[in-house]
Amino acid sequence: MSHPLYVAFIWHQHQPLYKSRAASTPTHEEYRLPWVRLHGIKDYLDLILMLDRYPSLHQTVNLVPSLILQIEDYVAGKAADPYLELLLKPIEDYEVADKQYALDRCFDGNHHTLIDPHPHYRKLYEQRQENGKDWCMDRWSDRDFVDVATWHNLAWFDPLFWDDPEIAGWFAQQSGYDLETRRKIYDKQREILGRIVAKHKEMQDRGQLEVTTTPYTHPILPLLADTNSGRVAVPEMDLPKKRFQWPEDIPRHLNKAKEMYEARFDRPVRGLWPSEQSVSPAILPDIAEAGFSWIVSDEAVLGWTLQHFFHRDGAGNVFEPELMYRPYRLETPNGDLSIVFRDHRLSDLIGFTYASMPPKQAAADLIGHLEAIARSLKHGQGSTGLENPWLVTIALDGENCWEFYEKDGVPFLDALYSRLSDREDIKLVTVSEFLDANPTTETLPADKLHSGSWVDGNFTTWIGDPAKNRAWDLLYDARQTLANHPEATEEANPDAWEALYAAEGSDWFWWFGVGHSSAQDAIFDALFREHLAALYTALDEPIPDEVKQPVEVHDNVGDRVPQSFIHPTIDGVGDEQDWSHAGRIEVGGSRGTMHRSSAIQRIFYGFDHRNFYLRLDFGAGVDPRKDCPPELHLLWYYPDRPMCTSPIPLGSLPDVEPLNYRFAHHVAIDLRSESVTFQESWENDVWHSRLSGVRASLDKCLEIAIPWGDLPMEPDWTLNLTAILAEDEQFKDRLPEAGLISLCMP
Repeated sequence: MSHPLYVAFIWHQHQPLYKSRAASTPTHEEYRLPWVRLHGIKDYLDLILMLDRYPSLHQTVNLVPSLILQIEDYVAGKAADPYLELLLKPIEDYEVADKQYALDRCFDGNHHTLIDPHPHYRKLYEQRQENGKDWCMDRWSDRDFVDVATWHNLAWFDPLFWDDPEIAGWFAQQSGYDLETRRKIYDKQREILGRIVAKHKEMQDRGQLEVTTTPYTHPILPLLADTNSGRVAVPEMDLPKKRFQWPEDIPRHLNKAKEMYEARFDRPVRGLWPSEQSVSPAILPDIAEAGFSWIVSDEAVLGWTLQHFFHRDGAGNVFEPELMYRPYRLETPNGDLSIVFRDHRLSDLIGFTYASMPPKQAAADLIGHLEAIARSLKHGQGSTGLENPWLVTIALDGENCWEFYEKDGVPFLDALYSRLSDREDIKLVTVSEFLDANPTTETLPADKLHSGSWVDGNFTTWIGDPAKNRAWDLLYDARQTLANHPEATEEANPDAWEALYAAEGSDWFWWFGVGHSSAQDAIFDALFREHLAALYTALDEPIPDEVKQPVEVHDNVGDRVPQSFIHPTIDGVGDEQDWSHAGRIEVGGSRGTMHRSSAIQRIFYGFDHRNFYLRLDFGAGVDPRKDCPPELHLLWYYPDRPMCTSPIPLGSLPDVEPLNYRFAHHVAIDLRSESVTFQESWENDVWHSRLSGVRASLDKCLEIAIPWGDLPMEPDWTLNLTAILAEDEQFKDRLPEAGLISLCMP
């Protein structure tokens, strides 16, 4: 029998519990942040409405229970958040604090896609950026502040809804929104939110969609079972002082998710997206016992389990497709589970890279990868189809990436779906329909399943950092306090248990410590501790002092590693949003009096699947074409990699590390002309110039993009970079002051 290449898209829709237990009442739910409401009008409904246009294409969508509960609060009119309260406030009641809040928070969102397309909103944003907040406070009218609050709501309506007559009228109005109009905007938001779950049910009932679920409040189940599971992938991990072991909480989260699902979708649940695709042998029996038939995880977990590293060719395609593109069986005492593993790179291309490409080109690139996978699975067979049913799983966040796409991803998805609709050799399926037609034949020993997540196959995103570990210790104390009250059952004291479930969610640990940061870190910290405080209050226990204090200090200064992929525009402007997730190294002046002076104050660095990016910020008053050495030299050093290397081709070099290392690649940029020279090392210490795709632009700062294709290296190779300022090819200064910039190629 001949088969097409089967492809399962799984979109994960999730938001943490933003509900404030300190401010909510039985009739009013106070939410700290608006992202359920705003993503609800931009991402959850439109994603499946796009799919609805192409009935032959089937997909899977995961709706997290904590997201559904919050959507339902907004639909019922019970939920409020500070952004919404500002929208619905009469203009005469705007106080100084309200105006400051509008300036600080009502431009939240990617300005390229959510602000720039709307002229009046863009004008106000540019005034804030160019003139500063104090200027706006002095010169803006009350109406300007109301307009900002209104546009923050209007801009999040998905382009699919722009032809709605009311929404089109509000867009055309541009400014001067009275209170009645602003109330109608909120009514329209609730109308869209009210369609989300119903539309998912409708499409599932007719077979185009499969809806799955996640443990109740999105906890990392392996860490609930035992925080020591963090050491499976990282044996030397620093663990919390108190070992958290509450495996009995796992079936609670699973059964609550199952009950919620079946009440809303009128059918037994089948698929489970374990929070953060985190799995371990300990959680499998409970998943099977709860009635789930399949789960999804990441290729890194499969690789660790098989003790096999997935090598890829220069285009990023896997050399061993037979291992990845198939479901596996896990045998547990409570029944068998199927598990599928996502192609990490294909998922990341959609999540992080395709937004920066023209939509048709991005769609063609993804289809090209699928075609390459199909070719590699044929192994020279003569038939046009595949002899075996292979399944490529692409699984990723279904909400956050679209903010960076043109028109929220509509052109990209249209280009992708229209091309796939015409293909007979590539077939989009739900996971369950594939498993029903093609029962799993390959078994993985359940006790050998690796304990890890989609992030590097480990749990370091949620445990191991001092701040994350402090949070686990606070959670341990609260959980033990609840255990000390056997009379506080879920039936007798539901408030205590709901507070526990909320505190066990993964999101708080994601934002604590190193690895991820946002403008709302302090709010996430406060929410986590509010949930803990609510547990103590529900048990009539005193709230410990440490719960009343922040888990960590929330400063946005100092050095940091890259937080996520970035896609900056290389124009020398240094758009702060473009670089908000980049790594950062403070250099001259910004470290204090104990650090030397430098014309360069700060280095930003980061990457996506296409380029390595570097940005240099100059000190105040520095003209880089006059006030600093005119040549910037970038040199790449690859430890433990056999390749031709040469000494740095500059004079007057100090004989110190790393300047006395041997390097493989060299980029020289003349700051006066912005000309770029690319060299690679040849034998006998010869530097050879060649063409490259390096781009550099100097204006307010220096921004550089170096294609990975110019740095012949493999994914997961570590590269180390040093930067040198020179004049007439004579050394003047080096950056960073201490050592090298080190990062891993994606």
